[in-house]
Amino acid sequence: MISTVVWGTGNVGRAAIRAVEAHPALELTAVIVHNPDKVGRDAGELAGLDNPLGVAATDDVEAVLAARPAAVVYAASGDVRPDDALADLVRAVSAGAAVVSPALYPLYDHRNAPPEFRDPLLAAVEEGGGSLFASGVDPGWGNDVLPLLLSGLGTTIDVIRCQEIFDYSTYDQPDSVRYLVGMGQPMDFEPMMLMPSVPTMVWGGQVRMMARALGVELDEIRETSDRRALDTTVTTRTMGDFEAGTQGAIRFEVQGVVEGEPRIVIEHVTRIHASCAPDWPTPPDGAGAHRVVIEGRPRIEVTIEATDEGENRSAGGNATAVGRLVGAIDWLVAAEPGLYDALDIPLRPAVGKLGRKQP
Repeated sequence: MISTVVWGTGNVGRAAIRAVEAHPALELTAVIVHNPDKVGRDAGELAGLDNPLGVAATDDVEAVLAARPAAVVYAASGDVRPDDALADLVRAVSAGAAVVSPALYPLYDHRNAPPEFRDPLLAAVEEGGGSLFASGVDPGWGNDVLPLLLSGLGTTIDVIRCQEIFDYSTYDQPDSVRYLVGMGQPMDFEPMMLMPSVPTMVWGGQVRMMARALGVELDEIRETSDRRALDTTVTTRTMGDFEAGTQGAIRFEVQGVVEGEPRIVIEHVTRIHASCAPDWPTPPDGAGAHRVVIEGRPRIEVTIEATDEGENRSAGGNATAVGRLVGAIDWLVAAEPGLYDALDIPLRPAVGKLGRKQP
C-alpha cells in the first residue's frame, strides 16, 4: 500500500480524502489542516463520510513529512497564497513524496512555468527525489486529455472548444465568487479573474499542451471577455443576496490562435443565477456541466455532468478532478523523480474500484 497524505480539507481536500480511501493501492496515513478547530478530528468526519477512518487531522506539517510518506495530495488553495503554496509543494517534493495538486496554475504546463515556480521544484526533485503532477479543478481533464481523446475520432478539425458552464449560486466559496470572479460587484469593478493576462496565466498552459499534442504552432494566445448585470436581486442559499444592477454573469475565452484563427479555445460561462444572460450557453439541467465541442467533420459534442455531496455540480467537478490526480499516484510513485504534466500521465482505468464501497 502507498502511504498517502491529504494536505487541506476544503472543497478539494474533502474529495481527496474520499478518493484516497477508495483507492485499492493507497493508504491514508495523515491529514494536514490549517484551522485549529479541525485538529484532532477524524478524517472521515472532515470528508463527510458516515464512518470514521481512524486518522486524526494534524497541523504538524514537519512531523508528517518527516515520516516520509510516499505520496501527498496537496489540496490547499493557491489562488490567493501562491508563495505559501509553492513553499509547501517544495517541502513535500523535498521529502521524497510523489505530489499531486491543483493549487498553482503555472505548474499545469511546467515546461513553460516562470523560473520562480519551476526552479525551486526542480531543486527539490534533485534534493529529495520526489515528483509533482499538477492539474486543474476546472477540471483539468476537461481541458486536456478529454478534448485530445475526442480529437482522435475526427476526420478533420476546425476548432476544439472546451467549456465550463456553471451556476455559482451553490459554490461554497464566497470570497472567490464575489471578489475573484466579481459576482455581485458593481459593473465598473474589475474582477481579478478577468484582468488582462490572468486568464492566460490560468488556462494558457492547457492551450499550449493541447497544441503540443496536436503538433501545431501557436501564433499567440488571445483573451476575450463579456459581463452581464442582474436584472433583479437574487438570493442564494450559501452566499445571500446579489443585488440588481451588479455583475451576474461572465463569459470569457482563452484562444489558441493557429495561422490567424482561434483553433483551440477554453471558454468559461459562469452565472450567479440562471436568469442572467439566458442567450449564453447553458448546462442541460441549469446547474453546471463541462462540455467539449470538436467543430469539424464529423462534429463531435460531449457534455459531462458530475454530482457529489448530494446533487452539487461544483463538488462533482472537484471530485472528478481529484479522481484524475489521485488516480495518477501509483503511476507517479513508480516513475522517475521529476515534474510531470497531463500529457505524461496516462489515462487510468478504475482497476479495483468497480463495486468497491466507501465506509
